[in-house]
Amino acid sequence: MQFILNPLPGFGRPLSEHERATVGKAAPEKVRPFLVLWGGAPETPLVALPEIADAIGIRSLTIKDEGHRLGQGSFKSLGGAYAVMVLFRRLLEKHLGQEVRVAQLVSPVAREFARTVTVCCATDGNHGKSVAAGARLLNCRSVIFIHAGVTPSRAEAIGADEIIRIDGSYDASVDEARRVAAERGWLLVADTSWPGYEEIPGLVAQGYTILAHEALDQAAAQGHGAPTHVFLQAGVGGFAASIAAYLTDRAGADKPRIVIVEPSRAACIYESTRAGKLVSVTPAEPTLMAMLECYTPSLTAWRILEKVADAFITVEEEDAEDAMRRLASRPVAPIVAGESGAAGLAGLLAAAADEPLRAALQLGPDSRVLVINTEAATDPFSYTRIVGRAPEAVAAGGHAAHA
Repeated sequence: MQFILNPLPGFGRPLSEHERATVGKAAPEKVRPFLVLWGGAPETPLVALPEIADAIGIRSLTIKDEGHRLGQGSFKSLGGAYAVMVLFRRLLEKHLGQEVRVAQLVSPVAREFARTVTVCCATDGNHGKSVAAGARLLNCRSVIFIHAGVTPSRAEAIGADEIIRIDGSYDASVDEARRVAAERGWLLVADTSWPGYEEIPGLVAQGYTILAHEALDQAAAQGHGAPTHVFLQAGVGGFAASIAAYLTDRAGADKPRIVIVEPSRAACIYESTRAGKLVSVTPAEPTLMAMLECYTPSLTAWRILEKVADAFITVEEEDAEDAMRRLASRPVAPIVAGESGAAGLAGLLAAAADEPLRAALQLGPDSRVLVINTEAATDPFSYTRIVGRAPEAVAAGGHAAHA
């Protein structure tokens, strides 16, 4: 494990008005009307982990279990599909020359128009699954680009009309999706941003704020209190920045300490922090935390994280595996967390075992920590190999109900 406290000159500066409008405390109410099209998007559980809290010497630990989100097995279902809906609404309004209500997005007129629209993106698995689901809901065509490291089971689960596999890394698949979308006039719904392409990733990130809003309300209702520390796993950083910005805007002066967790094999945000500017890292050995295997940070995410993240840490492959097994072996309400899903908890466990970092983060007996299981077992074969039981067998041991 490596760690660095935020040394950047922008640390502590307020979010911009645009950032607050996109992923601040008012953002969930912009998202909620669209989720009605998906059955209202029932809340995912917030589960207390007292046995782990006691073991590492903190007051409380809760985990938001996104493995139950919308039947998609991942928090990503909130972002990509939402962005597809918002963007399709704009296209439909332009086509009809009039305002369109959310409920009208699935009308016969809308569904006929949707047949002319193709949406695409690059993915490690979950974002593409969400984009494809949003397209399917509206009757659009979806084309998803995946890279060489996406396993067959993850590719099959995406559910797109067409899957295009390319050689190289995730970043290479992003480049190919950009090229083909521009060439063919497709709607590119990426969850990472670059100069000139920032609004759509902002919409994706806006969708994620729903889970942060739920987590805080659930923590209060369950008597846990607001978190003092939050460990957020990061790939390109869109998820982490979204949750961090929402928590910062809502909590104000009581902002929790925010710790960004990345695989040591794909630590582009950690390395950008060390460099003092956004940088790419050179792909090397793949990480089993496949949904976090990204080598260039999202520009908009970086702008937020440099202001609000308190620390950045890296974790090893075995850290993620250990966290998966600890969640699966709980005596009550075992939790199915994939390799990337368990990364936030892996970061907490690594930090708690490192006395200098523990002291630097003021992680102690009064700490209330929130982590997020961002995905269930997206690759059941890999999960079974690591945990020793199939995900359905773990889930059968008890449902992760509200604590």
